[in-house]
Order: sequence, then structure tokens, then C-alpha cells
Amino acid sequence: MKAEPFKIVGLGELLWDLLPAGKQLGGAPANFAYITTLLGNEGIAASCVGSDDLGDEAIRRLTQLGVSTTFIQRDTNHPTGKVNVKVDSTGQPSFEICAPVAWDFLEWTAQWQKLAEQADAVCFGSLAQRSAVSRSTIGCFLDATPAQALRVFDVNLRQNFYSKEILSNSMQRARIAKLNHEEVPRIMQLFGLEHLDNESSAQRLLSLYSLELVCVTRGQAGSLLVGKDACSQHPGFFVKVRDTIGAGDAFTAALVHEFLRRSSLDHMNAVANRIGAWVASEAGAMPVLKPGGTEEMLSEIS
Repeated sequence: MKAEPFKIVGLGELLWDLLPAGKQLGGAPANFAYITTLLGNEGIAASCVGSDDLGDEAIRRLTQLGVSTTFIQRDTNHPTGKVNVKVDSTGQPSFEICAPVAWDFLEWTAQWQKLAEQADAVCFGSLAQRSAVSRSTIGCFLDATPAQALRVFDVNLRQNFYSKEILSNSMQRARIAKLNHEEVPRIMQLFGLEHLDNESSAQRLLSLYSLELVCVTRGQAGSLLVGKDACSQHPGFFVKVRDTIGAGDAFTAALVHEFLRRSSLDHMNAVANRIGAWVASEAGAMPVLKPGGTEEMLSEIS
């Protein structure tokens, strides 16, 4: 195992969530990169923003949060991404995602190739692959990663921005697939496969795509991890939910953090649920740690 910290890339969209209470920086890969950084890794956001005020502000904000912005591209022809978000009484969000925007035009460059070649792990999703340009660039990035790099496909079924082909190709390139309990039956139906329950569907995806791990998050009901030789259930942690935006991304970041350290499935599951619960108990996807740091944050979730 290499010496820490690990170089971990969140590849894809960087955007502003326009919430009723104001705007919050987000995008699943950026949220992932932030939590990865909090956990002591070298978290890197690889994305694209416009040459506009929102793009400038996004880069400033990530810098303040300690996330590397070296690999955020600027687009002079398309605006920084925005999402109109509504949150219901239970804290569950619904999204209206603007298009086309800067992250629809991720560019494959020599700089990004070098990053891919050095990455210990990369997390990518389906949303940023809605455009052919970014889909091609994400494919090039994944192909350039070392064979031993951890490639994590975080399914993100938003509006109509996905297809059977995108989902299937992404799973073929991944070692880990992560999806939520609402996405499991939709994906099984899309693939023409029978869905009986989350565990059997996860096992089917695991064997069909030669994955090492399939993760199913279940909101406040915890999560299920299915590996080749074992599975793990976790009931989740009870918290007062502020909003759930970014909680799944935090779960993924903690999961990757522990997987790279060869933790057991049960330990991986517990840590990931704890981090996800913390983000759900705070406002927005990138909450700032209190002075006590990660130890104080984790001690508050029980």
C-alpha cells in the first residue's frame, strides 16, 4: 500500500445549487472531492466552469474549503452550471438542471492525462456524461488511470440525462458502483433484468459487470454493501435532517477513504453512514467543520 495521502479525483460537474435559502456550491464530484479532503486525502475537483462571476466564486469557494482547483477548466462560451433546487418537508431535494453549461464541455488535455495517470482513485457519475464531449473526456480519463486505481461509478439518475448505454459502459469501467435504493429497480428495468430485492439485484450487477463492490444507500435506513464474498448491512444513524443534498456524495467519499485503507466491509459501511449522516444534519453539501475537526464531527453522530 502506498504512503498516504491518496490522490483522489472527483470528475464531472461543478455547479451552484440555487436553494430557497440561497445558493450553495455543489455537483456530486465536487462534493465528493471536498469530503475526501476533510478526511485527510488529496481531494481534487476536475471540472469546468464558465468565465463568469459564478465561475470565479466557485473557484474561490473551493480554495477556501481546501480543495485543489488546479484542474478546473474555464469555458469562455458556456456559463457556470446552475441547478434550481426545491426541498420538501422531509429534506428531500428535487432538481431542475440547466443545460448546456461549462461542465458539458470538459476538455481532454495533457494536464488531465497526467492527473489521471497519478490518481489513486476517481469518482465519476452519469450526469456529466449527458453531453458527448464530456462523455468522451471522462472515458479518456478513466482509460488513462493506472490498472490498480480505484474507479467508482456513482450513479446519478437526474431528469432524462442518462441512458442504458451510458450506465452499462460506466459500470464496465468501474470497480465499485454506488446507487440509491430508488435507482436500483430503475436500472434493473432499463437493463431488462428482474428486480426482487436490493441484495439480489446488487449481486446480479456485481457478477454481470465484474465489479468488486456494489453499494446501495437507503437514506435514513442506512446502506447495503455487496462484495464478491461478503455483504454488509448498516441501519444508518438517526439525525435531525437539515437537507440531504450531498449526503450520498459524502457516503461515497468515506467509502473510498476506507476501501483504499483495506478496511472491512462492516467498518467501511459504518464510517460511510456516519459521514453521510453528518452532512445530512448540516445545510448544503459542503458543511464546514467545527474547530474540533473530524473527531468532534464524528462524535456528534451516534
